[in-house]
Amino acid sequence: QVQLQESGPGLVKPSQPLSLTCTVSGGSITFSYNYWNWIRQPPGKGLEWIGYISSNGSPYYSPSLKSRTSISRDTSKNQFTLQLSSVTPEDTAVYYCARGNGFYIDVSGEGTLVTVSS
Repeated sequence: QVQLQESGPGLVKPSQPLSLTCTVSGGSITFSYNYWNWIRQPPGKGLEWIGYISSNGSPYYSPSLKSRTSISRDTSKNQFTLQLSSVTPEDTAVYYCARGNGFYIDVSGEGTLVTVSS
């Protein structure tokens, strides 16, 4: 059974970069037809999809965040990482990593709260 766990700092200062890592267990991130996603939910708001990295290592980003987003992976550690540059308080959210199959998300981590504040 695949499990995902987010990790990273809970507090980031404005204008600094945000970096989160998702560690995957129970299945390889290189397994075909899987998409490894980052999704966030600001307080009191809905879910926002950030982007994914595919099983062959190709990233794809939400157009609204593309200029500030980078998703990469470390296959030796079975991890994938989100980097979001130049954060503002509007980037405060619970960040989730999740696996998708091209049609829907079928498993996600529990989420980690990231607060952007000085």
